[in-house]
Amino acid sequence: IGTYSYADENNARTDMLLCMYHYKEGTIFGFNESYVFNSEIIEKCVNVSQSPHQNLNSEQYLTDHNLDINFAALVRAELTFSLKTVNFKTAGRLTAPSCVLFNIKVIFDNEDHDGQMSLALEADPIQLQCRGNAIIKDKIQSLALSLLNFLVIIICIVSFILCARAVWRAQQLKVITNKFFLSHFGQELNQQDNLKFLNMWYIMIIINDIFIIVGSTVKELIEHAEFASDQWNICSLFLGVGNMLVWFGVLRYLGFFKTYNVVILTLQKATPQVARFLLCALLIYSGFTFGGWLILGPYHFKFRSLSTTSECLFSLIN
Repeated sequence: IGTYSYADENNARTDMLLCMYHYKEGTIFGFNESYVFNSEIIEKCVNVSQSPHQNLNSEQYLTDHNLDINFAALVRAELTFSLKTVNFKTAGRLTAPSCVLFNIKVIFDNEDHDGQMSLALEADPIQLQCRGNAIIKDKIQSLALSLLNFLVIIICIVSFILCARAVWRAQQLKVITNKFFLSHFGQELNQQDNLKFLNMWYIMIIINDIFIIVGSTVKELIEHAEFASDQWNICSLFLGVGNMLVWFGVLRYLGFFKTYNVVILTLQKATPQVARFLLCALLIYSGFTFGGWLILGPYHFKFRSLSTTSECLFSLIN
């Protein structure tokens, strides 16, 4: 539902293509249990566009163009076309509307040949340069948000440099300590002692700094329409993972308090046992996933693939 236009600059109807993928030979003679089958897949595409003043009768169109659909041999069919629209969802006091080109694909999936043809819709958005006039009243707040983005990027860069410097100096100290033990005691540090010079908190901070820097940069470029396509998924992925690691890093500062330090030390000691438990739980979960896919897959739509079976099982656990 919304205002959509054709992808052509003159708002003329663009071509609508119907591509059918079918086996080269796929004829069934059910009365005597025989068939003719060739597994090679043939692709056939036709332009099903009509005049804007004519209604498309798909059955009549296929008949007129000698297109006979053999559902016994049909693997899948794809209907592709493009539309343009202006998205007001992103519009507000601080941002202007965005112009988007949607490359739409309607997929009719008949690969299972079980009497059910699944229908899927894919819309690949491509962000375009808008030509409209948007009145943004709160330019000061928009500028403040940009300054906040740059401030976050600068702070993360400084944090990255300081943490990387601390990790590097710790490795230098490890080399010096190893030489000291070798010269005075005739033995090197063992693996457990070497790991004590590697601060995993700093490693996690370095990783979340990288994620936040990349995510904030992509966000700033999107807001200034520097990308030709929609990159919000990448932006949200980097910012989400970076933010999650930041909150994990807060546990480090809780360790400075006596009461919370006991909890942190308990978590550190229990980490190997918890990891073993999670591994066992993952194996059991995988067993139920494969079992549900193989047993219930032919009979229920939610178990048709491993991904949907895993989602269904995960929802049952929750």
